[in-house]
Order: sequence, then structure tokens, then C-alpha cells
Amino acid sequence: MLRARDTMDRAYAEPLDVPALARIAHVSPAHFTRTFRAVFGETPHRYLQRRRIERAMYLLRETDLSATDIAFRVGFLSPGTFSRTFRAIVGLSPREYRGRATARNVPTCFTMAWARPRH
Repeated sequence: MLRARDTMDRAYAEPLDVPALARIAHVSPAHFTRTFRAVFGETPHRYLQRRRIERAMYLLRETDLSATDIAFRVGFLSPGTFSRTFRAIVGLSPREYRGRATARNVPTCFTMAWARPRH
């Protein structure tokens, strides 16, 4: 399970699906999904979405890239899906988040902890 999660953390922008992740964990797709949820508290799909949104939050705060460019850069295939998922996880649209977020001169570990989505 840790190998699959590490793969999602490292290759979040790549097209990853449950069968591919299950092969990494050396289990069947059904067993992988059940076990991943039991171990990490969320489905593999939701975990991957959250990792992508966390990276998108960083890019919205720290760059001038458009939301569409960020959506594709973090692995979403559709800007609409990105916006819908972003709002579901963060509670704001990407544009609203960018307007409220300000880069602060604090250690990255604190920024990551404060900015981590709560859902």
C-alpha cells in the first residue's frame, strides 16, 4: 500500500488508475481499493484527487499560471472537472482561492500544514 501511495505522491500528474496501482501493490484491484481505504481513510481515487488539488493550491499561490494550465499540469483532463473537484475539496473556486491566498515568508512545512485541505 505504501508503494502505491508513494507512487501517487510522486507521479500525481500521470494517468494513474486502480488496476495500475494494484499492480504496484501486488494485489487485485478490489483488494487494493478496500485495503487502501481501510489503511488511509479514503479511496485511492480521492487520495489522488486531494494530492493533485494540494499541488494546484501551491501553484495558484506561487505562480501566475492560469487555472486551466494548472489543471492540466497537475493531471486533470478537464478544466471543469478540476474546478468542480477543487471546490469540493477546498470549499472555494480556484479563482476565489487565488484571490484569498497570499504567499507568506514562512517555512514551507508550516505553509503545507496550514494549506492542507480539510475534506
